[in-house]
Amino acid sequence: MEKKMKKLNTHHQNAPRFVFNWTLLLFSASVSAISITTTAPPQPFDYADALAKSLLYFESQRSGRLPYNQRVTWRDHSGLTDGLEQGVDLVGGYYDAGDHVKFGLPMAFTVTMLSWGIIQFHDEIAIAGELEQTLEAIKWGTDYFIKEHTSPNVLWAEVGDGDTDHYCWQRPEDMTTSRQAYKIDQNNPGSDLAGETAAAMAAASIAFKKTNPHYSHLLLHHAQELFEFGDKYRGKYDGSVAVAKSYYASVIGYMDELLWAAVWLFEATDKEEYLNYVVDNGGCFGGIGWAISEFSWDVKYAGLLDKDQHKQHAHILKQYRSKAEYYLCSCLNKNNDTDDNVDRSPGGLLYVRQWNNMQYVTTAAFLLTIYSDFLRDSNQNLHCPSGTVDHEESLSFAKSQVDYILGSNPMNMSYLVGYGSKYPTRVHHRGASIMSYRE
Repeated sequence: MEKKMKKLNTHHQNAPRFVFNWTLLLFSASVSAISITTTAPPQPFDYADALAKSLLYFESQRSGRLPYNQRVTWRDHSGLTDGLEQGVDLVGGYYDAGDHVKFGLPMAFTVTMLSWGIIQFHDEIAIAGELEQTLEAIKWGTDYFIKEHTSPNVLWAEVGDGDTDHYCWQRPEDMTTSRQAYKIDQNNPGSDLAGETAAAMAAASIAFKKTNPHYSHLLLHHAQELFEFGDKYRGKYDGSVAVAKSYYASVIGYMDELLWAAVWLFEATDKEEYLNYVVDNGGCFGGIGWAISEFSWDVKYAGLLDKDQHKQHAHILKQYRSKAEYYLCSCLNKNNDTDDNVDRSPGGLLYVRQWNNMQYVTTAAFLLTIYSDFLRDSNQNLHCPSGTVDHEESLSFAKSQVDYILGSNPMNMSYLVGYGSKYPTRVHHRGASIMSYRE
């Protein structure tokens, strides 16, 4: 029997979180290329500028020793003793939004999505002049993941904790809060975190394959070890790292991350063992059973899109695709039952839940754009229960969501800080809200 889940209570109601703004920049890259390379009418928004502003955000989130070419100059070195108490080097990585905790699961998903953007929209990002900056954003994350993975069956999951961090409003350069580090290992499993980090490193290995083959090979080696670790010692990471549970609880569990990792490892290696893993575990891991109206750091099922032809496994892979299409139809308001569609705000924005709703909007826009390209290239349509969707309609709706974020909304305000003439000026961000460390 098909199982449907529309709303998942993945957030602690008293702990607002602000996951990295990754997919806005990826979709911005794709549509910026449309305005640059076609003779279509001028776009109302400068998507290339939105892409550039989004990438600056990643520089503002950097932890560790900043490079000479750091463009966000109000930041300085920070977190230089991370891991010292545990005897490991955990300097680097990204802080979580306006906080100073380094949460492994959303950080890894961010890098996976950035890498997917490079793979899918390499030429468009290059045309926009942001290819080098995007690769640097990925590498800042993967360099840290290499440090986290200190042995085949050990992965450091988090530095700092949300409870103590939220009690103190400081610049990252002045931190006095706990920098305790937490790990997963064979006695304290975390298959979801290991799987997502494996996916990130496998996807990044593809992104770096041509420009840095040695680094690509190193990432792939770590990805394969992490996948084996996560699959052999199964369990949810928030059962081993209790301090993460109030902030990034693994509500869905680890099975979607293991499937997600196997998909990316197959893409990176072309080894049948990974495809067979996806096929063999499709039923018991929910890949062909769950129909969910969400794609996020916690829920990966909709991302298990299979657009290639594998005749040997066509029956199972078609079921994977149908679950992904259920999600796309739910975003497009094309499922028959209202409860099977994603809600929308009065202004037309997709609405999943109260906390940081924009992350769900941008992931939806990204997948709709990916699928629009597939429909166009294969000369197919998306057949939803209440109507057929062609590639233009899919892209048009994705574009409407990005345009809403950039200012086409009832408040006529850009929700991307620094973009446009009107945008939020008092955001939840410690470093940006206090006088610069350099002043």
